[in-house]
Amino acid sequence: MVTGDAYDKLELELRRGVVVLAALSQLHTARYGYELRQSLSENGMPIEEGTLYPLLRRLESQGVLTSEWRTDGGPPRRYYVLSTAGHELYGRLTSAWQGLNNTMDLLLKGGERHEP
Repeated sequence: MVTGDAYDKLELELRRGVVVLAALSQLHTARYGYELRQSLSENGMPIEEGTLYPLLRRLESQGVLTSEWRTDGGPPRRYYVLSTAGHELYGRLTSAWQGLNNTMDLLLKGGERHEP
């Protein structure tokens, strides 16, 4: 029997595989980190701060995101948004995800994929 601990670790691995695409999906408009984290959580993809902020910095350093500091009458916040390259990457990753999702649907239903 698989223990809860084993399940938790394997589920975490599955989530790690999609967290980049999930974050990118919410950054078509500028958002600050906490706002992004809330949006992901409200849509069923909770993410820890210790995972999100390093991810945002890494994606920015790779040219996928741009950021700017804003005050908007409150405390300074760093807002992130997809760059031009980020929009392109998002489209490519979305296509890859849809292909993988279709394949997994077939596999989980016990079907076989037949190439043309």
